[in-house]
Amino acid sequence: MSGTITKVSGPLVLAEGLADANVSDVVRVGSQHLIGEILNMTGDRASIQVYEETSGLGPGAEVVTTGMPMSVELGPGMLDNIYDGIQRPLPEMRAAAGDSITRGIDVPALNREKLWDFVPVAKPGDKVGPGDVLGTVQETSAILHKIMVPNGVKGEVVSVVAQGSHVVTDCIAVVRDEKGKEHELTMMQRWPVRIARPYEKKYVPSRPMNSGQRIIDTMFPIAKGGTAAVPGPFGSGKTVVQHQLAKWSDVDIVVYIGCGERGNEMTDVLMEFPELKDPRNGEPLMKRTVLIANTSDMPVAAREASIYTGITIAEYFRDMGYDVAVLADSTSRWAEALREMSGRLEEMPGEEGYPAYLASRLAQFYERAGVIECLGSDERRGSVTAIGAVSPPGGDISEPVSQATMRIVKVFWALDSSLAYARHFPAINWLTSYSLYLDTLEPWYTEQFGEAYMQNRTKAMHILQEESELQEIVRLVGQDALSPADRLTMETAKMIREDFLQQNAFVDEDAYSSYAKQFRLMDLVLRYDSFCREALDKSVDLNALFTIPAREKIGRAKMADAATFAADYDAIEAQMKKEIAEVIAGGEDA
Repeated sequence: MSGTITKVSGPLVLAEGLADANVSDVVRVGSQHLIGEILNMTGDRASIQVYEETSGLGPGAEVVTTGMPMSVELGPGMLDNIYDGIQRPLPEMRAAAGDSITRGIDVPALNREKLWDFVPVAKPGDKVGPGDVLGTVQETSAILHKIMVPNGVKGEVVSVVAQGSHVVTDCIAVVRDEKGKEHELTMMQRWPVRIARPYEKKYVPSRPMNSGQRIIDTMFPIAKGGTAAVPGPFGSGKTVVQHQLAKWSDVDIVVYIGCGERGNEMTDVLMEFPELKDPRNGEPLMKRTVLIANTSDMPVAAREASIYTGITIAEYFRDMGYDVAVLADSTSRWAEALREMSGRLEEMPGEEGYPAYLASRLAQFYERAGVIECLGSDERRGSVTAIGAVSPPGGDISEPVSQATMRIVKVFWALDSSLAYARHFPAINWLTSYSLYLDTLEPWYTEQFGEAYMQNRTKAMHILQEESELQEIVRLVGQDALSPADRLTMETAKMIREDFLQQNAFVDEDAYSSYAKQFRLMDLVLRYDSFCREALDKSVDLNALFTIPAREKIGRAKMADAATFAADYDAIEAQMKKEIAEVIAGGEDA
């Protein structure tokens, strides 16, 4: 079915003669067949969001509807790949069109020529339904891709191909439903990006996602299947935090969405990830990563779709039973794309010009995260963890995107530019950040490390808050006016900040910390505080406690090797006890 353009306003095109089309249908616009999506319908008039540059289009050009909603192709070949916002493979587009990608280029998301070694799991006569595994493909060295029965197909397996090499469009199984209709299934399936994929059951997230970043894992943890926001002003390190999470998080698959991101930062990801070694198997990190790039110079309309493309790909891998992390950088630029399209549609603006449905759209994205029981006869659990960066203008988190995000997510890592300028990374402010997963994760921490883990975390936060209050006094009358106990609080807080919370991404031993190492390191700092307080009760010289050699060793303890840190920390603790005892003995002799 085709219609005719009546008006072009940037990425918004108005067309008439599309009475039989539906909202969300994908259309091809003009002689170059630009990709677009119908936003709304009034009679036979359609408002179309075009995902490519519209210069040169004019009234009278033809619009042809495909009759299908905006969908992604799901199957082997997505990992170790980079797509634009509407799932067009950028490497293959470059190979087809050169460095300057032409408009209207049509390249399938999944390579139709690459052969995959399919290993059947189902056999003729098996009863199968949505989510049941028909066979597997070793997509990369890190990930076994499970070929599942698509949604809407249920019945008896008539035939399955033998193990061998096939392309994604080959028929690998035939399923006969209850009505006797036979469905030829391939290794590929399609799914509309704006509709969440179904699941059997949803659970409360109860296991932490280990990111290797101490301020995140110990102070403000996120659960697998949880939601988090990383707000911060320009230059505070949002992208750095996102990169660290992508590199070190103990998830099976990472989907990184560069949504309106600067081109050079997306290039850094592309150059860095293939060189990074996966801590699990030593392979390049790209072997379990999908990159979606919609940089700031790409069409703004496709930016709005990129978020949905990423979360849909993540849900597909979740349905196989994998833990997936979706990193969206940044949702603020996605909201700006919504605002631009809303303005062109002449909708009633909400606060600061954003559309009135901004909060509900953000909620739709974050609510697709979670821990679920997958569809299918075999029991599988998967999770999607959604982490979005927020870039409030001027760092003002009272603006609508930040506020709407804070109402939805349960972890808030507030970045502070003053910490970033002081070279304290990750630049997460420990006084304004929070995590609402602490109560649900506490049983896991207690099971792994005993009650001391959460007690240490609570004590450390209390010391940092006390330091903040004492700093007001220090600014007024100086540190000499503080009591010895308060001076010790200031010193311990400094140790927590510099020796525990601060990390160096360029030093292998410090870039990543396991939970066990984090627990022992925090315990070491707090034991120093405890021993010193016992010594103060015996009226020893505070400066003598601050200058013991073990104090300097605690400052370097975070650089301990992952294999030997336990023995190293035991030695430091023994030395610390001995030296503090000597200080006490010296004070008593005096």
